[in-house]
Amino acid sequence: MSTLSQHAPRTYVRPILAALTIGVVLAIAPTGARETTTAKEMRDAATAFLATLDAGQKTATTFAFTSDERENWFFTPVPRKGLAYFAMTDAQRAAAVKLLKTGLSAKGFSKVEAIRSLESILYEIEGDAGKKPFVGGDGHPHRYPERYLFTIFGTPSATEPWGWRFEGHHISQNWTVVSGSAIASSPQFFGSNPAEVRTGPKTGLRVLAAEEDLARTLLKSLDQTQRKTALISADAPKDVLTTNQHKADRLPDTGIAYSALTPGQQQALWKVIEEYAFAQTATLGQARIAAVKKDVANVKFAWMGGAEKGDPHYYRVQGTGFAIEYDNTQNTNNHIHAVWRDYNGDFGRDILAAHYKADHGSAAPGRP
Repeated sequence: MSTLSQHAPRTYVRPILAALTIGVVLAIAPTGARETTTAKEMRDAATAFLATLDAGQKTATTFAFTSDERENWFFTPVPRKGLAYFAMTDAQRAAAVKLLKTGLSAKGFSKVEAIRSLESILYEIEGDAGKKPFVGGDGHPHRYPERYLFTIFGTPSATEPWGWRFEGHHISQNWTVVSGSAIASSPQFFGSNPAEVRTGPKTGLRVLAAEEDLARTLLKSLDQTQRKTALISADAPKDVLTTNQHKADRLPDTGIAYSALTPGQQQALWKVIEEYAFAQTATLGQARIAAVKKDVANVKFAWMGGAEKGDPHYYRVQGTGFAIEYDNTQNTNNHIHAVWRDYNGDFGRDILAAHYKADHGSAAPGRP
């Protein structure tokens, strides 16, 4: 298991990156601006979900928007705040799934469900280790596909900031809605263990196959000179380098530039980016793609480790304001971590800064 950041949550009010705002549906507007369709769908679904909860469940599910918990994200099997599937009635679960589908595309939701199903496979693979009591003491085993939780921050609103999270082992999806006119959708994390199921009735299942195969196709298309630039290390790191930091530090500006790729290779790179971007709903994914296109001159692709399937390997796609990271080195190179980070926009830092400046003329209340 990788070592994750335990840093205290950082402030979410940061200077806005002038040229790039990734994960935003529309440019930030003052309070009173028209609510976007996606923001309204999220607000309506979150409100409906909360209405199904009893008082105790609502207390477990909701936190103040300014709570440090909003940036406290993990992708390992650790105790989490929120309401888990196993604690919901059928009606509550249906409302929760409806909310989740306002943030994720059909493809993204399919990834989520497949990743959850891997918990049952790990339960069988690990034997007694998988069946041991969960450290959180919720009465279920260590590997359990129903331990995925919903958490809501603030009150779902068309005018004020609020946010929500869906998280469990190998899944962390975070959305921040500001003034009903802008949405941030990162950090976005998907993981898969095993990366390829090698025994049992689901043998051959590869939940994150596209994330692996599309990038390897690009790597293998590079000529010798290009590959020399793209391959920045013969050894792959043990995990994604941004870990679960609240505020990700920009990674070294290394790798092969977009401009150094042939048109066909550029299209191959776009396929990698789109696979991550469109895990979100179409509107959110299109906003990500539009932002990357504005900054494409600064985008680079970097690879570490072996080039063949089964080799330990890592890659990243990085621009001025975002990074996609992928790592497959754990559990005999059969364990994937894949993440999208926005350097200025994780947890909506950029759109929140603009909101408070436009509507309040200052930084966020309670924040330096």
